[in-house]
Amino acid sequence: MNDKKILELFKEGQREKAFSKLYSLYPKIESLILSKGGQKQDASDVFQEALIILNRNLEKSDFKLTSSFYTYLYSVSRFIWKDAQKKFSKEELKNFNVTEVEYFHCVLEEKKYQRAELAFIELGNRCQELLRLFYHKAMSFKEIAKMMQFTSEKIAKNQKYKCLAKAKDIYKTSKMLQS
Repeated sequence: MNDKKILELFKEGQREKAFSKLYSLYPKIESLILSKGGQKQDASDVFQEALIILNRNLEKSDFKLTSSFYTYLYSVSRFIWKDAQKKFSKEELKNFNVTEVEYFHCVLEEKKYQRAELAFIELGNRCQELLRLFYHKAMSFKEIAKMMQFTSEKIAKNQKYKCLAKAKDIYKTSKMLQS
């Protein structure tokens, strides 16, 4: 199946079918990772992360696939692997072309998403619920206070602030640990 048809599947909401077609590219990505000293499990992890990055980008209205799916996944996988190994030299980073910069940026963005998800998970159930109610369900502080049994909407608002501050601290700490 060609790239155009896979892209159509994505646009039609048939993501599962599209991803099953993209899995035909996995052996080439596995070969790449194995040739760079990785194991089969590393290759699987890298490929999954590349697919997640692709999926996030396809959901963006301004994203344009400027290469084949193979080239995109191969390049992103290469960047994921090299970044995980901390093997980028400053000279190499300076010499990236425009497309390579774009792909590497996607990898870095995914790392931010992962740190944010981990920070959210580490918050604990009560903070998670409060933030979901406020951001995802767009509930008012009055509704949140009632639902979560706070004595007032001011306390709900204050608790939201504390939860966000805690999430930011967790995010910053995870960022420092990865550096």
